[in-house]
Amino acid sequence: MKAAGRQLKIRGLLESQEFVDLETICREVEASESSVRRDLTCLEQEGVLKRVYGGALAMQARDHQLDFAWQSTRMADEKKRIGAAAARLVKDGQTLILDGGTTVTAVARELTNRSLHVVTNSLPIAEVFNESRRIDVTLTGGYLYPRLRALLGPLCEQMLSGVRADMLIMGIGGISAAGFSNNNTLVVGPERKMIEASGRIVVVADHTKFGRGSVIPLATLEIADIVVSDWELAPEYQELLHAHEVDLILA
Repeated sequence: MKAAGRQLKIRGLLESQEFVDLETICREVEASESSVRRDLTCLEQEGVLKRVYGGALAMQARDHQLDFAWQSTRMADEKKRIGAAAARLVKDGQTLILDGGTTVTAVARELTNRSLHVVTNSLPIAEVFNESRRIDVTLTGGYLYPRLRALLGPLCEQMLSGVRADMLIMGIGGISAAGFSNNNTLVVGPERKMIEASGRIVVVADHTKFGRGSVIPLATLEIADIVVSDWELAPEYQELLHAHEVDLILA
């Protein structure tokens, strides 16, 4: 495939996925890494994309699932109830990893008067604890994904590799029989490190996340100790979690 054809196909990939990793691009356009890097440089000069570690980021936003501000307006009541229920699982003195996302931010708002050490890659969560004198906050560092307001990439993952936590509270893009998934490889990389670092894993997700298969597989259902959702969760998904020995709390 000639350069013009490759670049057209890369444009198409970025229309369906806001971030595409280098390995996927090479496979889809059937070209070497060096050729693809040249294509990405040309497209970056045209303003189509921004090259970031491991791939390319579309300059024009495509997916509301990756927009913190947009997600903040969705299922607000459910997220507040889920946040309160998940916060009750936390004990004073624990070290928590709090994943990015609006549902986990709802959990953070319920923890402001607790005595905790929080590790997070989320700027909104750090801001929630800005005036709390009882919560020590460690930010991971890394590449700032602007719309998600989350720190991602290799520096974030490297930092998380050296952390040990009592509990991870994690949001998710989709939950199905195949497992947990998310919408972006940049997001999934740090989440895998968070899972490895944590003694107990709590997934917070409203009922609309169930039955949805996101782009990137994260883990099987068995990795979660507890899922906290809302009362509108369909019985079939309640049974699915129980079948995989995952405790379920409905708020």
